[in-house]
Amino acid sequence: MPLGASAAVRRAAQALADAGSTSPDAEARTLVAHVAGIEPGRLPLADPLDDATLEVLDIAVARRVAGEPVQHITGVAHFRTTSLLVGPGVFVPRPETETMAGWCLEQVRTGSRVVELCAGSGAISKSLAIEGPALDQWALELSPDAVSYLAANLAGTEVRVVEGDMAEGLHELDGTVDLVVVNPPYVPLDAWESVPVDVRDHDPELAVFSGADGLDALRVVADVAARLLRPGGLLAAEHAEVQHADVVELYARHGRFDTVRDHQDLVGRWRFVTARRVV
Repeated sequence: MPLGASAAVRRAAQALADAGSTSPDAEARTLVAHVAGIEPGRLPLADPLDDATLEVLDIAVARRVAGEPVQHITGVAHFRTTSLLVGPGVFVPRPETETMAGWCLEQVRTGSRVVELCAGSGAISKSLAIEGPALDQWALELSPDAVSYLAANLAGTEVRVVEGDMAEGLHELDGTVDLVVVNPPYVPLDAWESVPVDVRDHDPELAVFSGADGLDALRVVADVAARLLRPGGLLAAEHAEVQHADVVELYARHGRFDTVRDHQDLVGRWRFVTARRVV
């Protein structure tokens, strides 16, 4: 028997709430819109869902209840003004990274050379390509699985996609880059139990965990950024809120950076550090 979209949302939201979802209404709207093949904003105008569509919805809700990210179920993640293809093998971009992307947009001008390290889905690079001026952009990613998403998401832009290890990558750009931006792995290995199930079971470990203190990748970023950046070039690197003091100290003591500052995300948590390559 057909069920109205609003009633379907309520039913899905109840199931998600019973399973412990912290945002059952939003997730329900997303899933109902996905199976109905419409934008969430058009749900009030949607035709009733037939039995076949309701069966697909029930499967989608069951997948979410089992811990699968909503973005894996829909195959899409939204970031700032754009959407990206995501799925198993690539890190799902988070809203907290949007503030760092916004900071980067404020720093660039036409012709700026920008490198995104640990590029993953390409969320940051795509935002800069769409929202910013004409840039000379490069996106570097180590994981072959993630690179497939990266290439698909950046298709149609002028961003050059490169597969490789950031520690050894892009030597041809040494000393010429205006801005390096990165959302690296930064979760300590011993924090595995405290990581949300949808992250630890579905996001790739390579993009999440980074040594005993979570700072291994950020240490590599410091050296790579110092190599890539021109004198006066800028770095922006995401980190966990609890790493606030340690990351600032790491870059302040590195010796190749000055003007080290930490920044808060949209909800006031310390989220990303910026620094300038010494002149």
